[in-house]
Amino acid sequence: MNVYRQNARVLTASLVGTAVEFYDFYIYATAAALVFGPLFFPADSATVQHLAAYASFAIAFIARPVGAALFGHFGDRVGRKSTLVASLLLMGGATVLIGFLPTYQQVGWLAPLLLCTMRFAQGLGLGGEWGGAALLAVENAPPGYAARFGMFPQLGAPVGFLAANGLFLVISATLSDEDFASWGWRIPFLLSSMLVGLGLWIRFRLGETATFVAAVEEDRHRSIPVVELFRTHLRETVAGTFAVIACFAIYYLATTFALGYGTGTLGYDRQTFLGVQLFAILFMALGILISGYAADRRSSRSVLIFGCFCAIVVGVIMGLMFAAGSLWMIGAFLCLALFTMGLVYGPLAELLPRLFEPRVRYTGASIAFNVGGIFGGGFAPVIAQGLADNGGVLFVGLYISGAALLSLFGLLSLSAKR
Repeated sequence: MNVYRQNARVLTASLVGTAVEFYDFYIYATAAALVFGPLFFPADSATVQHLAAYASFAIAFIARPVGAALFGHFGDRVGRKSTLVASLLLMGGATVLIGFLPTYQQVGWLAPLLLCTMRFAQGLGLGGEWGGAALLAVENAPPGYAARFGMFPQLGAPVGFLAANGLFLVISATLSDEDFASWGWRIPFLLSSMLVGLGLWIRFRLGETATFVAAVEEDRHRSIPVVELFRTHLRETVAGTFAVIACFAIYYLATTFALGYGTGTLGYDRQTFLGVQLFAILFMALGILISGYAADRRSSRSVLIFGCFCAIVVGVIMGLMFAAGSLWMIGAFLCLALFTMGLVYGPLAELLPRLFEPRVRYTGASIAFNVGGIFGGGFAPVIAQGLADNGGVLFVGLYISGAALLSLFGLLSLSAKR
């Protein structure tokens, strides 16, 4: 019974922690698509304001590898538990502070500077979160259950999205556009404080993983993890980075870009489009669940390769489904795209940690995941907006297909035993 209770506690901690972190991350993405442009970035053109807001969104992706190296260092030397607590505190603190920021109209250029600083802090926190949560789940998994345990931190992404966008949907439906732009958008950021408190309470009840304890006993004179990583695991780091690109590209094009494009260029009602995305995100969760079970039966690498082929097809048909002029068709595309995203995302929590030895595992998995996030998702909304404005959504779909090809290359470069 103690084993079952411990497993339940580990899985709950990995799920709740990543859900809180992704909630914090996504409310920024949603606010960037809806209100941050006119509130924080002065411009005569609405398109320029959108691009500026999306650029501030990308700052976190630049910070994430820095957070991966920083928190990975302490995660590999001090322990998984304390590092996860620190990352959650940083992410949550930055998110709450965004809810108190003045706008450009109130303080001028200080407003976007403070916003970008807080976004950078968010990126640092999330950069240290994912790798630790994945290790927490996978290193505690019974034999043959690593991918199924690993899918719990992955499920934090759709749970966080549902909480973030669901709250924005309720607020949008309750308030007028003027009240939403004036103060309503701040509510999701301020409520993060309660969610962070819940995550901390759960994580303080955890112990250290047996794998980390054993690694410390075997290697008491360890070098700096990031130096050791690039000296002995460079090939695995590069391959893992490429493997991550597709999932980020699909996700942020199907959520952040699609929301801005759908409510702006296509003119759909904000509440309606948010509702469509909330329904579609359930297919992402389904894809994560299916891929987690399939990865334990076959291998994470083979499931991810299959998902990349699906993503290539999804990219090709994106332009056709958006051009149909029907919200039903766009909704069907989002369901298909996010289900595919679940296929290329779910097994990563098992694949990436297994590429690295325990003494550099936190650092290696975190850096590969977050550097891949820069290439796949960091500038995806900005690039996609430019492609859509100058060539149409067809080129945005080809962007997805190109990202999937890069991930496929990374996966094929790994040994089939992975």
